[in-house]
Amino acid sequence: MLDPRTIEIIKSTVPVLQVHGKNITTTFYSMLFENHPELLNIFNHANQRQGKQQTALANAVIAAAANIDQLENILPVVKQIAEKHRALGVLPEHYPIVGETLLSAIQQVLGDAATPEIIGAWAKAYGVIADTFIGVEVDMYREAAEVPGGWRGFRNFVVSQKIKESELITSFYLSPQDGGAISSYLPGQYITVRVQPEGEQYTHIRHYSLSTASGQPYYRITVKREDAAVDKPAGVVSTYLHEAVDVGTVLEVSAPAGDFTLDLNRDIPVVLISGGVGLTPMVSMLETLTAEQPQREVTYIHAAIHGRLHAMKGLIEELTQYHPHLKSYVCYESPAEREDCDKSGYIDLPWLQEVADPNADFYFCGPTPFMSTIFKALLEWKVPKERIHFEFFGPAGSLEE
Repeated sequence: MLDPRTIEIIKSTVPVLQVHGKNITTTFYSMLFENHPELLNIFNHANQRQGKQQTALANAVIAAAANIDQLENILPVVKQIAEKHRALGVLPEHYPIVGETLLSAIQQVLGDAATPEIIGAWAKAYGVIADTFIGVEVDMYREAAEVPGGWRGFRNFVVSQKIKESELITSFYLSPQDGGAISSYLPGQYITVRVQPEGEQYTHIRHYSLSTASGQPYYRITVKREDAAVDKPAGVVSTYLHEAVDVGTVLEVSAPAGDFTLDLNRDIPVVLISGGVGLTPMVSMLETLTAEQPQREVTYIHAAIHGRLHAMKGLIEELTQYHPHLKSYVCYESPAEREDCDKSGYIDLPWLQEVADPNADFYFCGPTPFMSTIFKALLEWKVPKERIHFEFFGPAGSLEE
């Protein structure tokens, strides 16, 4: 427990963190990797380059400071981050390194404003915050290992099938190399793949949503090849998977994780909306719904630029054909000539109101601008926030301005 004075000091620093938080976390990561380059084997290098991880950490630090006397208020956020930590292999021994570096970054950015009293208070607070994360993660490691077919850390899987789903998207079927059972998962969860492409000094780790319902003797991930663009280089891992990985390749995988999951305890209508490769968790949810709740009213809406980039189209059409309580729609931003779709352009509120039930649970995933559009449309439609669920690919962000 923290003493009242420490709590007072930490809370008083919130306005300063709101101004300087991104600078502090950017400095933190620079110092961390300079002093402990081995940690580059854990962190997503692309998110570092794009500033996503720095922003996510700054938001987490601000939230922890604001709730330092009631950390239970941010327990959902703690659990969300802890899920990713467990999947990445973050261990208790990493926390002292992070704490020492964070305090040094605060001192460097704030200078004389970071008085010994403030740094001392933050040292105490970090200890409490770290203990909270460690406690949650210890439980998660144990649970992942103890469930039937579960394991701790990374386990070898063999690519048993590689199927091209569109011009840019390919599915990989992963079977355990040891031939043993694999743990089940909830629709919407992901697995984590660790690779070291030729020429790369460090391992690269990526989370990939599972794109089929649980219960198979394999896991399936469906990956978009991230080609180079003006504002970003090609994706190291996605390019490696598409170009260097084939049937028979062995990949290291950590057990399923994630808190973006379909609530199967409800029976109200559900609307699933995906943009691009954001269909991966949606397809897992859709297959689960048609198998386990075939009487539940389901609407599936998918948006793509055009048909050549529309993955798993045949699968969705087949599910729709055989399940009378499922309706599916396609929106193409720029459909080719004579290319069928239910809407051209972008998904908007008037069209959503035509095809979806406002009393449903809504789940959606895709690029952040796409999700922001859907989120704002649902709020304008007066859909309660407790019935709106979404997943970011990468560090958590915000859809609210």
